[in-house]
Amino acid sequence: MKKGQIRVIIADDHVMVRSGLRLFLLAFEDLKLVGEAMNGEEAVRLCAREKPDVVLMDMVMPVMDGAGATQQICSQFPHTRVIGLTTFYETEMIQKMLDAGAIGFLLKSISATELAKAIRDASDGKATISPEIQDLLRGRRSSPSQFSKYNLSEREREVLACIIGGLSNAEIARELVISLSTAKFHVSSILNKLNVSNRAEAVSLAMREGLINTSDSKKSRG
Repeated sequence: MKKGQIRVIIADDHVMVRSGLRLFLLAFEDLKLVGEAMNGEEAVRLCAREKPDVVLMDMVMPVMDGAGATQQICSQFPHTRVIGLTTFYETEMIQKMLDAGAIGFLLKSISATELAKAIRDASDGKATISPEIQDLLRGRRSSPSQFSKYNLSEREREVLACIIGGLSNAEIARELVISLSTAKFHVSSILNKLNVSNRAEAVSLAMREGLINTSDSKKSRG
């Protein structure tokens, strides 16, 4: 395996879907397929053996579904990121995957380039959710009340959007025209208020709780 490659596992019970995803990955030198699973239970076992960076996880599979597998993987292998994949809009199932710890959620119709970027972002602890799924989830949530629940200030909401966009402390400082020390202070305050220990956990919680503002997160990525 080439140095710097991102190790990926595919978990899907459909042979054709796995084949298509496999071909997608072959097109990118920095992505390395290290295993395929037909169900969630197999995915968990593969993660124990291969220690992948990212798992592409179907929602509906026999033996153990995507949410169950995601929960176990995120609990047992905290450095492995899970991206949920779906072909249909089932809000409750998508929410279960996010609650289990998935860092991203994409439609299976996504292009190879978009998928590759999502995998790279997930490996770096950055969230990626298809706009269609963001719209679906936003329809069930009241973001202002959720922000109030965590007592996030307006500035902290802006900083959180930058964190979701994958910006470093220095990049946040430049984006919001604040000092580096102020950026670090806000990031620390956000982690404390969300009761999480790192940025990846903050991103995951923000997704679960509806703390993602599409326009803000797009703006933070430039």
